[in-house]
Amino acid sequence: MRRGDARAARESFERIVAAGQADASAYLGLAHACAGLKDHPAALAAVDHALALEPRNLRALVMKADQLAATGDARAASSFYRAAVSSAPPANELPADLRNEIGRAEALCERYAAQFESFLRERLAARGLRAGRSRFADSLDILTGRKQVYFQEPRQYFLPELPQIQFYDRRRFPWLDRLEAATAEIRAELLEILKEDSAFKPYIEANPRLPQTESLELLNNPAWSAFYLWKHGELVAQNAARCPKTMSALEDVPFARVPNRSPSVLFSLLRPGARIPPHTGEVNTRLICHLPLIVPDNCRFRVGNDTRVLAEGKAWVFDDTMEHEAWNGSERTRVILLFEIWRPELTMEERALVSAMFEAIDAYKI
Repeated sequence: MRRGDARAARESFERIVAAGQADASAYLGLAHACAGLKDHPAALAAVDHALALEPRNLRALVMKADQLAATGDARAASSFYRAAVSSAPPANELPADLRNEIGRAEALCERYAAQFESFLRERLAARGLRAGRSRFADSLDILTGRKQVYFQEPRQYFLPELPQIQFYDRRRFPWLDRLEAATAEIRAELLEILKEDSAFKPYIEANPRLPQTESLELLNNPAWSAFYLWKHGELVAQNAARCPKTMSALEDVPFARVPNRSPSVLFSLLRPGARIPPHTGEVNTRLICHLPLIVPDNCRFRVGNDTRVLAEGKAWVFDDTMEHEAWNGSERTRVILLFEIWRPELTMEERALVSAMFEAIDAYKI
């Protein structure tokens, strides 16, 4: 906008305001005219009127951010850029000019966030403080937008006041050492089973007594398959008999035992190119353990904001009621040993209560 046009536009919009006929778009036009004249205080006053009428007006949010930035208030500007980005619909639903403005706002948000993070870490370092790998380091990543917050979201049962931990410290589970030491023997038994492709069944199978509304792309799909040693609290005797070394290696594991429900112990197979989409588990009174056995390149696993690369023979324990997903980006099959254990925070009394509760639920008939 040339200076003469800006002045004429300002006068035109001011007449509309004086006549009491201004809506949000008129105030926004006035703000643009004032900004073209480098009258940033007047532009801010006009855009504030627009936002008072339409607080989520994307153009007004970006204009307010631009004017704050022009006056040197980068911190406040970043707040309005973030508000515009977070309020915007998907880019393909925006007109081209507004799509560009939101893209610019997003880039500025990233720049401001990087500047803020650098400043924050430098200040801490100047005081001799180093976050390292710790929950405080995670909190900084969340604060600066590198990570998002995830909480337990069990689909069926929630026991309150349990810690929100994505991957547990393996030192809490000394029995993992014995399990990992048996990796070669467990893998050898698995390889024998893999010679019989029909031994594995789809992990998600249709149940005519239950609605199936999630993971439809994996329903009855052998891309994610299982060979059970225990299933829903019952030993699968013929399968267990084929894996004596595996069963022996699991003897010290504190399985979550609930009649007709748990434990389940299985070889979980993910075929080449397959992906298990983000999902959450049923109950937060258990944890899940994975022991990777056959791991091609480009196999990853995410829990919450922590994504890890699998390594054969290196187990981990995680809370499956936090959103998680898995990828096999290779051209070979990936297989892990998967099983469930009690959360260590549950007392023996709580474990008995949870088990009895589910027994009662299963006994209920309408």
